[in-house]
Amino acid sequence: MKWTLPNILTVLRLLAAPGVAVMFLYFSRPWADWLALALFIGAAITDWFDGYLARAWKQESRFGAMLDPIADKAMVVIALVVLTGYSGMNPWLILPATVILFREVFVSGLREFLGADAGRLRVTKLAKWKTTAQMVAIAVLFLGTGLAYLEQGQAPRAGEGDIRMGATPADVATHVGLALIWIAAVLTAITGWDYFRKALPYLKEPSHD
Repeated sequence: MKWTLPNILTVLRLLAAPGVAVMFLYFSRPWADWLALALFIGAAITDWFDGYLARAWKQESRFGAMLDPIADKAMVVIALVVLTGYSGMNPWLILPATVILFREVFVSGLREFLGADAGRLRVTKLAKWKTTAQMVAIAVLFLGTGLAYLEQGQAPRAGEGDIRMGATPADVATHVGLALIWIAAVLTAITGWDYFRKALPYLKEPSHD
């Protein structure tokens, strides 16, 4: 493995994933929310840059191709765990988060089972949009928790309150984030079904005629 800039960015993104949770361990709120938001956004930006630079500089590698989706999944999964914990385990966030987590585990299991044939489950454009939707939704939800803590001294359960005249920025950010995470969950489910459909021919038992 060569330590090219694209590979370094991918590794940094992977390390940033647990860093989002660590922010809440070592910093008080709302500083933890802001630092987690900044770290998450910075890592999400590298997701675009490492692929772009690898293609532009002809530095694509097997290591980068392997680690890139792992880093993306680690970012999303860890951030969702943190958000659901600080949302009071509210079902409006738990349900789409469950869909996203289930799909990521399911597709990873499919790829592992297929082994050498896993390359046939290529990342589609819709899957890339899915990842973008997840990251934008998570960033907006972190913004909502930080703003809510500033306004009230505590973060309310995600989805509480109404969008109304005079709604606070925290209300707006939280509800927009929830709407986006539901959209991301729908895209996630669609791409998961698409991968399963493509894998079906390789899951059939061999005939013994």
